[in-house]
Amino acid sequence: AATEEYGNMIDMGILDPTKVTRSALQYAASVAGLMITTECMVTDLPKNDAADLGAAGGMGGMGGMGGMM
Repeated sequence: AATEEYGNMIDMGILDPTKVTRSALQYAASVAGLMITTECMVTDLPKNDAADLGAAGGMGGMGGMGGMM
């Protein structure tokens, strides 16, 4: 795949093409297992279309319990 050459694996010197397929499936299953056990995964950045509402203002005139502040 790195050289983008395709052909008969035995003629190209790969003695066990079954091992190539088995390894690919094993690595894919390993990655899938990591994704399943990961608590948080970022797949796409969210679009920031919502308008910023700003911070909520404080409520004035509430002194709480007398003598505490």
